[in-house]
Amino acid sequence: MEKLHTFYYFLDLAGTFAFAISGATAARERGLDLFGICAIAFTVACGGGIIRDLCIGAVPPAGLTTWYYLATSLVAAVMTISLFPLVQKINRPVILFDAAGLSLFAVTGARKVLFFGHNAEVAVLLGVVTAVGGGIIRDILLNRIPVVLEKEIYASAAFLGALIVVAGNYFHWLTMDWLSVIGLVVCFLLRMLALRYHWNLPVFSNEKTGTEDKS
Repeated sequence: MEKLHTFYYFLDLAGTFAFAISGATAARERGLDLFGICAIAFTVACGGGIIRDLCIGAVPPAGLTTWYYLATSLVAAVMTISLFPLVQKINRPVILFDAAGLSLFAVTGARKVLFFGHNAEVAVLLGVVTAVGGGIIRDILLNRIPVVLEKEIYASAAFLGALIVVAGNYFHWLTMDWLSVIGLVVCFLLRMLALRYHWNLPVFSNEKTGTEDKS
């Protein structure tokens, strides 16, 4: 399984890089300064993992103690600032890596929670938090409605990926490595198919129904 772990490592960095670019791009569009752009980029890339680690007692969090997370985020931020027109043109590759990062973080987040001895519910929920937590913090800091609270199939895909890992581990369907691969692939495919075919969750309108009384 050494190649599999190398694959995880690559996707971890690729997802971190893509998340950081998305954060830096959003910050750049809002006119933040250099520090603000770097801070938002790091928040998107590592915020979810830091929240997860604090919740399960894995302190200090890996996002703060492992140097390559910060380095990857800073490289993404600098690239976004200096090559902003180019970054805007590579939207499709960024979406691809973003989906891969979402899938990986959901799976590895759930695995880490199980490794620390917590129950299935905590593992699934914190798997989702690992995948989408940074984006939620980004949107709050930038004063906009978090994407995961709108109609897009994003957090739902992360939830399904984490659920496969946790349920499979509970019922002993397969080894954890194979469950991780299946959860990652399902989450990734669901996210990409939702983008391709414009699948969305139901949205409930707040428009009034019926006719108003006229005097």
